[in-house]
Amino acid sequence: MIPLVPRRFARHFHRIAWLAVALTACVVVFGAFVRLSDAGLSCPDWPTCYGRATWPSAQQDAAAHAASEIRAFDTTKAWREQVHRHLAATLGVLVLGLALVAARRRRLGVTRIIGASLLVAAAIPAYMYGHIGLAFALAGAGEAILLLAALRWSNIDLARAAVLTLAVIVFQALLGKWTVTLLLKPVIVMGHLLGGLATFSLLVWMAWRATDLPIQMAYARALRRWVALGIAVLGVQIALGGWTSANYAALACGGGGWTTAQHHYLDFPRCVGQWWPPADFREGFVLWRGIGVDYEGGVLDGASRIAIQMAHRLMAVLASVYLLWLALRLRRTPGMRAWAATLGALVLVQVGLGVLNVKLALPLSVAVLHNAGATALLFVLVTLLARVTEPEQVA
Repeated sequence: MIPLVPRRFARHFHRIAWLAVALTACVVVFGAFVRLSDAGLSCPDWPTCYGRATWPSAQQDAAAHAASEIRAFDTTKAWREQVHRHLAATLGVLVLGLALVAARRRRLGVTRIIGASLLVAAAIPAYMYGHIGLAFALAGAGEAILLLAALRWSNIDLARAAVLTLAVIVFQALLGKWTVTLLLKPVIVMGHLLGGLATFSLLVWMAWRATDLPIQMAYARALRRWVALGIAVLGVQIALGGWTSANYAALACGGGGWTTAQHHYLDFPRCVGQWWPPADFREGFVLWRGIGVDYEGGVLDGASRIAIQMAHRLMAVLASVYLLWLALRLRRTPGMRAWAATLGALVLVQVGLGVLNVKLALPLSVAVLHNAGATALLFVLVTLLARVTEPEQVA
């Protein structure tokens, strides 16, 4: 009998995990490029693009499809959205392989994962043919199987982490669909960003654990707590950054929208020439505004966007101070100076990129690098969480 998961594949689990880490980083950064270049709705249907697995090459090729009635085809943007979808689909296949390998010794482990994957796969054509309720039921059933397995299995062989990552990938696909069908609803766009970085974090953790290169130290437990808090603080800041981007509030404090008379004000660290301008925090942080609104370009007024921008700046100060303190703490820890220098340098670069985003009126290259910087910071922190351990915990 031929095994469902070849042993040769299992021996390369850590290499496949690292490949998935690299691909996830590409998906996250390329997704930022798609969002920041206003290409998020360039393929108004899902998972196809004007009915094609790739994308139309000319306007007349898209005109025959019903999606052209929703949004006119843009030859310069459609490829970005569809390439992002294909990269994400490739990542899904890699994560499925990791889950199959990790669960191969669990009772019915491979069968559960394949069954759940088939249910999710069947939901896609059901959705495309208009059976929305059936598609949601199929995807929900597959997701439930994966989550129940994650709850029941231990993580000795990384089975729990692998199947949980697969469940996150499935939910990410749903968020990607809703990003299009709900017309860039900010809470969905922000959730899609957080889901991508959660996938990245889980894969980084798995890759290091599978590689088995622990950093042993006597006070590992305390350091891991500080690192975990750093991940939480960074996560909040990333969420605020996603909310800022999704609501088009990055230039709320000035930049391209200012009149000539206002340019003598510094839009950083001040905002529209004031240290604390009028801001509507209640309206700026309404998560759900109903269905049917097209959020491309943003729908909030100036005071609401200022509130979002100010919250992002204040949290940036808190996150930067904490992470720089953590870097100093690591510097005083034997054997951790290189990690301390890396963390400190990334924090300073990230702050600089954030300031440049405002001062240069959000150039695409700088904005994408700002997202990449957040991903790099997350990599360092999750790496420390995965590798730092007490001596007695290592066999």
